[in-house]
Amino acid sequence: MDNLRLYLVTYNVGTSSPDQDLKELLSITDHKNDKRPDFFILAFQEVKAQPQNMLMDTLFDDPWTFAIKDLLHKDYIKLKACRLQGLLLLTFCLKKHLLNIREMDTEYTRTGLAGMWGNKGAVSIRLNLYGCSICIVNSHLSAHDNHLDDRVEDYNSIINDQEFHVPETSKIFYHDYVFWMGDLNFRLNEEFDRTPEEIERLIVKKEIKALFEHDQLRHVMKKGEAFSELTEQDPTFPPTFKFTVGTPTYDYKRRPAWCDRILYRVNSNNYENITLKAEQLTYKSHPNYSLSDHKPVSAEFIIKIPQPVSKMPKVQIDSQPCVDQVFSDYSESVIEFDKITSWDVEGENKAYYRLTKGIQENSEDWIGLFKENFCALDEYVTYEYVSKCSTPTDDSSKSGSSKTQDTKKYEITFPDLPNRFKGNYCLLYFSQNEDKVTSVLGISNVFPIVKADSD
Repeated sequence: MDNLRLYLVTYNVGTSSPDQDLKELLSITDHKNDKRPDFFILAFQEVKAQPQNMLMDTLFDDPWTFAIKDLLHKDYIKLKACRLQGLLLLTFCLKKHLLNIREMDTEYTRTGLAGMWGNKGAVSIRLNLYGCSICIVNSHLSAHDNHLDDRVEDYNSIINDQEFHVPETSKIFYHDYVFWMGDLNFRLNEEFDRTPEEIERLIVKKEIKALFEHDQLRHVMKKGEAFSELTEQDPTFPPTFKFTVGTPTYDYKRRPAWCDRILYRVNSNNYENITLKAEQLTYKSHPNYSLSDHKPVSAEFIIKIPQPVSKMPKVQIDSQPCVDQVFSDYSESVIEFDKITSWDVEGENKAYYRLTKGIQENSEDWIGLFKENFCALDEYVTYEYVSKCSTPTDDSSKSGSSKTQDTKKYEITFPDLPNRFKGNYCLLYFSQNEDKVTSVLGISNVFPIVKADSD
C-alpha cells in the first residue's frame, strides 16, 4: 500500500438534526469512482447533548452517526467513535483495510469551566494504519472575539493533558500523522476594527486573501503560542461563521470569521531512509448546508504509507540499513479461523482458530458474533472472552493452516445464542489490553445460523 486517501469533515451542527442530504458534504456521487476515500473522518460539535439524549446515545447511535452510517454502510466500516458532551468524532474505513488497522485508542479533555464541564474541549482517536501511526483531534475551543487567550490556553491544555496508552505514541505529536480539526473559534483580530457589514462587503468583493491576513489563528501560529506545530492550507472560501440558521446570510450579531478549520502535521523523518508525506487535495466549505450558524468544512488528503519489507523488491530490501525501521506486514500477524459450516440456533456452538506468529494474547481479548453485512465494530450481537471460553487443542499447527510455524490452535465455545435468531453471520477476533487499546486480528467466513433438524 503506497497511498491512502483520507476525507475529513468538521461541522458545528448547533444541536440540529441531519435533516439535509449529506451526500454533498461527503462528496459522494452516484457515479462509480475509483478514487473514493480509504477513510472518512468526521468531527462534529454541538451535537445535542441533553441528559435524555446522552442516555439514548449510549443505547443507540445518535442521529448524526446513524445518518453517516446509512450513507457509507455498503463499503465502509465504522471503526471507532469518541464523544464528550456535544463533541463527536467518527472514523470509517473501507472494509478491505480492517485487518491492517491496529491499536485503536481514544482520549478526551474538558476545557469548559476550567476543565469541569465538557461543553468545550477535545476528543481524539489514534490508530496504526499499515504500520504508520495517525492521531485525529476534534476540538471546540472558547468562543468570542475577546477570548483569544482562552483559546490559546485551551489548545495547550489539550496537548499537555491527552495521553494515549500506546507507549511509542503516548502524546498527540508523537504520531507520524496528526489531523486537528473542529470549531476552533478563532476570529478576526480585534485590532481589525471593522463592523460585520463592512466585513461582508469585503467578502462580496472576493477580497478573501486580504481579509484572511487578520485571522487570529494564523497570528498565534506565527507567534508560536498555539497550533504552531501544525500546517494549514490557506482557505480560499469565505468565513464559515456566523450565519442566520436556514439561510446563506451572515448574522450581524457576530463578525464573520473562519471558526471551522482543518490542520495537519507530518513527522516526515520519523524513520531512517523513509520520508512520510501528506498531499492536500482539497480544502473547502459547503455553503449549501444551513442547519446551524456554521458552514461545514472538508479537506481531502493523500498520505504516503511505506511498503512492508516482505512486499519490497529485493534490491530495496538489500538497501535498507536498519530492519527495525521497516514497517510490519500485518498480514503475517492475524488470527485464522477454521471454516465454519453452520451453527445451531438452539444449541451450543464452537469455532476453531489459530494464533499465527507474532500475536500476543491478552486477558481482555474477545470474539464477537456479527451479522453478515455489519457496518460498525460495535454492532456485535453477542461475544465471549477468549480467556473464559477458549481452550487449546491438540491439533498441529500444520493442518489446515497457511502458516506452518509458531501457531497455536484453540477452540472457543458460545454456550447459547440470544433471541433465537437466524441468518448469516461471521466472527471477529478483537485484541484488547487492560487500557482498552483495540485491534481487529481476524475475521471468519460467513456462515448460517439455522435450526438443526430433530430426529
